[in-house]
Amino acid sequence: MVVAPVTRPGRDCSPRLVDLDAERASYRIEVPDRFNAVLDIVETWASEDPDALAVLSLDELGDVVAAQSTADLARASRQAARALLDLGVGKGDHVFVMLPRIPEWYAALLGAMRIGAVPMPGPNLLTPKDIAYRFGQTGATAAITDEAGAAKVDVAVPDLRTRLCVGAAPAGWLSFAERCDVAGDGETPADPTSPDDPLLLYFTSGTVSYPKMVQHAHSYALGHVGTARFWHDLRAGDLHWTVTDTGWAKAAWGGLFGQMHERAAILNVALGRPEPETIFNILARHGVTSFCAPPTLYRRLVLADFSPYDLSALRHCTSAGEPLNPEVIRAWEEGTNGLTVYDGYGQTETTCLVANYRTMEVRPGSMGRPVPGYEVSVVADDGSPVEPGEVGNVVVRCRPNHPIGLFTGYYGDPVATAQSFHGDFYYTGDRAAMDEDGYFWFEGRDDDVITSSAYRIGPFEVESVLVEHASVMEAAVVGKDDPQRTQIVTAFCLLAPGQAGSPELALELQEFVKSSTAPYKYPREIYFVDELPKTISGKIRRSELRERLRREGPDG
Repeated sequence: MVVAPVTRPGRDCSPRLVDLDAERASYRIEVPDRFNAVLDIVETWASEDPDALAVLSLDELGDVVAAQSTADLARASRQAARALLDLGVGKGDHVFVMLPRIPEWYAALLGAMRIGAVPMPGPNLLTPKDIAYRFGQTGATAAITDEAGAAKVDVAVPDLRTRLCVGAAPAGWLSFAERCDVAGDGETPADPTSPDDPLLLYFTSGTVSYPKMVQHAHSYALGHVGTARFWHDLRAGDLHWTVTDTGWAKAAWGGLFGQMHERAAILNVALGRPEPETIFNILARHGVTSFCAPPTLYRRLVLADFSPYDLSALRHCTSAGEPLNPEVIRAWEEGTNGLTVYDGYGQTETTCLVANYRTMEVRPGSMGRPVPGYEVSVVADDGSPVEPGEVGNVVVRCRPNHPIGLFTGYYGDPVATAQSFHGDFYYTGDRAAMDEDGYFWFEGRDDDVITSSAYRIGPFEVESVLVEHASVMEAAVVGKDDPQRTQIVTAFCLLAPGQAGSPELALELQEFVKSSTAPYKYPREIYFVDELPKTISGKIRRSELRERLRREGPDG
């Protein structure tokens, strides 16, 4: 029915050497007319090997919270699905899910997906204002969160119909565990979805508007077969760990259906701040074989002492978000006895598009080459091909056949969807060059999204909060290059008449932003200016502000 999973038994630490050109030519994902990601991947695995480890959940110290077999995971999805149905949640309903990295996150997502409901994962740092926006845009009828999240949801959506809490349930909330227990292992629809029905909805940052809503269909789950098989190099018996928050698409990349399809177990760790010693201890103690982390974390890890830890089980390491510095790659190889970090590239709107693989030479700084299943190229603004080495637009061929894993559009925003698809191509909004050997080299984004410590932050969101403060007349927000965080949020503020800039006001504005939106979005640096650079049409030239920071410092 689908791509046959790799079936090598045990944890084989040898590299899987395949001919990528042959894979590209032969790789096909057969999607049946009726398909449900949970029934056709999770339940199929459980029926084949019910005792196989599916998800290993740890607390922040690395101790085991739950070791769920495939049968356990399938059962949890059935119970959550039945609980939602009993509460009136059905196919097509949006379900807001804001949970930390705990086993219940899997039950909530898989339970909703199983019945054709559409989960909307959210980062745990969302504020009531963020949550209200998500509910307002989607008309979501249910929320599944923890006690801390419940307080935020009550402020954001006080009249919400269905409220489920993991842990102690506040007044007005139902206990998620109790509702699942009451529902039991009851029946759920046997044929709930087609491959084109909505699977989940992610919110992504934009630059001139509030977050866009990325809609993925059930077939998206099969698109991540390429992510897991070719980039993460997974096979049966592996234990894979992607360090990410549950509210971002990276959680799907490294913790949902791709790994399950390849019969690899998933490590789910409730980390707070990821300290190097904790990371290394978990890698060694639990025999992690495949590890994926953002560049910001690798930069911290290579500064630590590797020697106390047995990393002999670790076979494959990956990173995404930006190219890693060559010196970080070298330091990681030295500390791990020769393990290379393989960069990959993609978006919330896609699965892994371009990656480095074991079978090819890794050129530090390169995104790699296209993943089988995708045709990725670089074109000029008019859609014509560019010469090797010339910077252009990164595009994905979407016609005549829509690639499995590419999003179906921006929910509720046909204009934004139309702007991203031109002719036969989806325009990613990223710019890169491709060399004569087919390697991609990232140049930058067409828009101004800020990447800070693996978070993606739209400047418009932060600007909108700043101008709500009585002292600020106008604001422009950009990313400033930072060796530890990739970028830091930096604000240029034009003050209202009669107001004067000061360190005290800068601190007040930072606290104001923290109280109004997710704390990770606050500007770590604020500069008070007499004017902001603008285009003839009045749009702020953020690119000029970024260049000013790089070239001359904030004062120009």
